[in-house]
Amino acid sequence: MDFKELRERVYEANMALPKHGLVVLTWGNASELDRERGLFAIKPSGVPYEDLSPSNMVICDLDGTVVEGDLRPSSDMPTHAELYRSFENVGGVVHTHSNWAVSWAQAGRSIPCYGTTHADYFFGSIPCVRGLTKEEVDGDYELNTGKVIVEGFEGIDPIAVPGVLVRNHGPFTWGKDAAQAVYHAVVLEEVAMMAIRTEMVKMDVEPAPQYLQDRHFLRKHGPNAYYGQG
Repeated sequence: MDFKELRERVYEANMALPKHGLVVLTWGNASELDRERGLFAIKPSGVPYEDLSPSNMVICDLDGTVVEGDLRPSSDMPTHAELYRSFENVGGVVHTHSNWAVSWAQAGRSIPCYGTTHADYFFGSIPCVRGLTKEEVDGDYELNTGKVIVEGFEGIDPIAVPGVLVRNHGPFTWGKDAAQAVYHAVVLEEVAMMAIRTEMVKMDVEPAPQYLQDRHFLRKHGPNAYYGQG
């Protein structure tokens, strides 16, 4: 099989993470799924960004088995695989330890929708799912991280809310492909920062009115969207 284009897209997505200030050192990873073939490419584990290349992106199947590649995949690979198995319209996943989003995750708080910047991309609060139990951490930790995310999204459309915080850990975002997952990671970090600063200005601030949230989300998403050039 030829994975050249998939590897190139995933390489570019991973390189976009430090470019946007979302990762330092070797923290973070991006992947993209070829759903037709049931295979995804992901960053190799612990390799500095300056040493990455399209050729060393690792190809895995949805069971988490390495299909092609000389390096070990990201340690978060089982989390990515679980999200792909569970969210059928997701084609790209990103995980970072970006400062502002991690601050909310470490506090165990979902990010409320205080304004239209947030509402343009996330329909409602960005949820912070529960922390993993000792048994889940001692077991298949990364797989269980994915399972906790999926559990936390019961009743939530992952396309309308393309990101999450895992308590005491950090953010995961997703999209139709790796590039869109990176885009959502950038937005999540920005709205996380804005929300913290909003609460610094006014501690008892209320979320934006639901009708305003609805209008901003639906003008960009859904059958009646009119934002942009179409």
